[in-house]
Parts: sequence; C-alpha cells; structure tokens
Amino acid sequence: MSLPLHRSASDRAAPAPKGLKRDQVTAAEWSDWHWQLRHRLTRAEDLEAFVTLTEEERRGVALAPDLFRVGITPYYASLMDPARADCPVRMQVIPLAREERIARGEYVDPLGEDGLSPVPSIVHRYPDRVLLLALDRCAVYCRHCNRRRLVGQDDGVISVPQLETALDYIRGTPQIRDVLISGGDPLTLSTDKLEWIVSSVRAVEHVDIVRIGTRVPVALPMRVDDELCAMLRKYHPLYINTHFNHPKEVTPEAIEACTRLADAGIPLGNQTVLLRGINSEAAIIERLNRLLLKMRVKPYYLFQGDPVQGTDHLRTPVGAGIEIMERLRGRITGMGIPQLVIDAPGGGGKIPIGPNYLMAWGNEQLTLRNYENKVVTYVEPAERDCRCTYDQGC
Repeated sequence: MSLPLHRSASDRAAPAPKGLKRDQVTAAEWSDWHWQLRHRLTRAEDLEAFVTLTEEERRGVALAPDLFRVGITPYYASLMDPARADCPVRMQVIPLAREERIARGEYVDPLGEDGLSPVPSIVHRYPDRVLLLALDRCAVYCRHCNRRRLVGQDDGVISVPQLETALDYIRGTPQIRDVLISGGDPLTLSTDKLEWIVSSVRAVEHVDIVRIGTRVPVALPMRVDDELCAMLRKYHPLYINTHFNHPKEVTPEAIEACTRLADAGIPLGNQTVLLRGINSEAAIIERLNRLLLKMRVKPYYLFQGDPVQGTDHLRTPVGAGIEIMERLRGRITGMGIPQLVIDAPGGGGKIPIGPNYLMAWGNEQLTLRNYENKVVTYVEPAERDCRCTYDQGC
C-alpha cells in the first residue's frame, strides 16, 4: 500500500473562519470529521467564540505554546459551558496558568515509556503485550495527557519506515500476543492508513488480539462512519477502549458512534481518569458508568491521574478514588464497576487499589465485610490441595 509520509490536510490547522458553531456552518460541514479537525480551536480568539475566558485561562492559553498544544474540535467545544470555568468539559481542554508549575513527584515521562522502547513507536512493558504508537496527533489535546511529551508536537508525523520497524519488532517477538494501537489517536488516521496498520498487526501469526485506544467517540464522534466500521470489522478479534470522563460527554452523537462500533461486533471498554473537580465524586462516576453500560461500553479502568508535569491541579488524592469505589460496590451492577489502578511511575505497570473487604484471614476461616459494612465469616474447605491432574495442554 502506498501511503503519504507528509502530514494529512485534516491535521493542518486552517485559518479560523468567522463562524465555528453548529448554527454558523452547514450540516455537511459540521458532520465532516475532516472539517472538524481542520477547524480545531487553538487560539484565545477561537475559544472566545464559545466561552468567556477567565484571566487564568487566558494566561494558560498564552503559555501553552511552551507547555502543551491546545486543540479542540468545534464539536467538543460545543459541549463547554460558556459562562462557567468549572465546566467539566472546559476544564479538560482549556489550559490554566497552573500548568506552568511543576509539583513534587511529577515527571516528563511518568510511566517510564521511553526506557521501555526497544525500537521507536514500541513500548514493551509486559511480556505478552506491546503498545504501538501509531501517530502523535489527537482530535483534542487533554490537559491531563500523560504523553504530552510526544503528542501534538510540531516536528512531523511518525513516518511509515518508523512504523515498519515497529511492525518488524512485533513480527520478530513471538511472546507478543496482544497489541494495543494508540498514540496519539489512531482513529484520526485516514481509513486506508489505519487499515494498513491493523491488517499488518493482524497478519502476525502469534498475535491473538488487537486493541485500539481512542477518544474519537468522545471528541470527534462523526469520524465513526460506515467506512471505518466496515474496515474494522474485518480484523476480529478487535477491541476498542475509549475515554469518557464525564456524563456531559455522553451526547446523542457519542451514543451513535459507540452504537456503530458495537454493531460492528467490536467489544468496547472505557478508561476514565480521575480528575479533581471534574469527576472526583462517586455520584458522577456512577452516573457516567450507567450511561456507558446503556450504550454497550464496559467501564474498564478508573485511573489515578499520572504524575505528568503540570497536572498537579487536576490530580486527586488516592483516597478519593478508593472512596468512589466503596460507593460503587453494591450500588451499581458489577459490570459497571471498573478496576481502580495506579500506573506506577517509572514503568512499574498498573497496580490495582481499592477498599479492603478482607478483615482477617486465618487457616480455617476468613472474616469479611460487605458494602454495607456487615461482617461475615467464610469457612475454608477442609481439603487444601488445588493441583489439577488432567493434562489440558496449557
């Protein structure tokens, strides 16, 4: 397949026209994902068409070129409250001057990915799976991004030869059974280029499953069109994890995007990042997860925010996440309860945390508590030998 090495036209910012709101453009323009990408909001004057900027926000936008790129699709901007700076959508994408501050324990590369990269575009943290970084662009640039050192930069896209080297690493490493395609956001690639990557990974005999990480259903739902779904459904088993953080993001357009993907036979999961003042209360996470289940998206992970430089004002104390998990248990179906994890700094991987329901563990019985704090006793079986004698060829 012949693929362009230059940046696609859809990723080059176009001069802002006089109108970017839904009622100022044609329906065809608004529903065109290329138009949405070309007209992302990047400047204070663009943002002021949608919101009244505070001085803190204005200062953040001015500092952004030296910190982390600003880019917001008109669609996602339309979800922002124009008058309130505490809007949970607005807080995720409009920078604040506080991003300039580097707090104790924050890192440029909080997950130690650069040290786990045997070849460019590959992160190999766990023995049986790798992260394939397919591009360095997103539909929107979230202020809590843990990969801000890489995404949204101006030094060009990830080249095809670099991706070929990454694919060769996967082909030559037989213990890899699971490949997560991420970036940047893979669904902002052209369908042809995304298919080249997905089909190349799927063609590797020892790879069992392919996963894609994307925020497109949240920030650019019109990208999920018939052409994309028809392409993706050819490469099962294929899984998609998306990134809804607040119920305000669950719009009719987002529901339609997830419905299209689910109807294409793609299991959907969601990875929520806990963000202070945005979703850091149990009622918000419960409401979000109920909405996700209704559109066939399984709450998968609830992430403690990664300690990336400039995000201290968005991160929550670990206890806040544990309290949320305590509230969810027993109040929402188990399918709606994600796993709360900390992605350990320095490349230690995901560490599950949560409330402790095991109060005592002896040789003969356990003392447990339930979500109502009722204490129960579980008696252990007399037999302890758990060996399996049938040879299952594992």
